[in-house]
Amino acid sequence: MKTKTVTAKAAKTKTMTHQQMVAKMLKDPAVRAEHERLNREEFAILDEILAARREAGLTQAQIAERMGTHAPAIARLESALASGKHSPSLNTLRKYAAALGKRIEVHLV
Repeated sequence: MKTKTVTAKAAKTKTMTHQQMVAKMLKDPAVRAEHERLNREEFAILDEILAARREAGLTQAQIAERMGTHAPAIARLESALASGKHSPSLNTLRKYAAALGKRIEVHLV
């Protein structure tokens, strides 16, 4: 089995910060397009949910109590919206909205 040797150039590679890595990745048109799509669609929902919770002056624990669940479940819900890895069900979003004294409206345009 052959072992790879590290070249001098690779050994001198500078570590990037998260911000630098994001800036580099966003230079790729496909990555930029997906990032912009997420910002328009999914992050907009997260922004509305978090703004509504702040406006109501409620913590994740208080929302959880009103929904009949536990604070970690609300943290996971908000995190899932932020990551885009999981889309909560419409029923879950309805419960969250109801806990805030609001309702969900879905429109096709």
